[in-house]
Amino acid sequence: MVYLSQPTELGTLYSKAELEVISQVCKEKNVKLFVDGARLAYALACPENDVSLADLARLCDAFYIGGTKCGALLGEAVVIPNPQLLPHMTTIIKQHGALLAKGRLLGIQFDELFKDKLYQTICKDAISYAKQIRLACKNAVLPLYFENPTNQVFCIVNDEQMKKLAQKVIFSYWEKYDVSHTVIRFATSWSSKQEEVDQLCQIIKTLGNKHEISN
Repeated sequence: MVYLSQPTELGTLYSKAELEVISQVCKEKNVKLFVDGARLAYALACPENDVSLADLARLCDAFYIGGTKCGALLGEAVVIPNPQLLPHMTTIIKQHGALLAKGRLLGIQFDELFKDKLYQTICKDAISYAKQIRLACKNAVLPLYFENPTNQVFCIVNDEQMKKLAQKVIFSYWEKYDVSHTVIRFATSWSSKQEEVDQLCQIIKTLGNKHEISN
């Protein structure tokens, strides 16, 4: 099986052309293609994205539509376009003790998320907020680890900057860049607010990068 994420863990996107090539290779090699859509709503809200839900259904053997990262209380929606791929799926789920008795509670959430294309737009602000944070990092001369168009921002800070940030901001440690620098991650979400982003950008502005980064 080939396992992909859309967006990826690094916030990058597969294009429709790339997925079509991967899908074709999988078919030729008789390998199943699965796409992890935990953050799928952020891909669909991104202007750079050209992969629709219909494209995923056409190109993948299975994928899932994430709910918990875009406002749902719990659960993800697994999509298997060809029912014959797993003809006894419900039975298999029952045999493994994984069938939720009150599945209607899951269904109601996605029923609401799919009304009026809400799922495709609920994370639109998160994409805009991430762009604002990237710009703040660039203006403060905080190097971006790499560019991506979605809701995750990866930047490089020195030890002193990271210590100052930790006093005011919650961020994710990603990895060490070198002896004195670290890659950190900011992530916006469907529930982020403009005033929160403004506060973060103001904090970033006060940092300024005073240390050289080794190559």
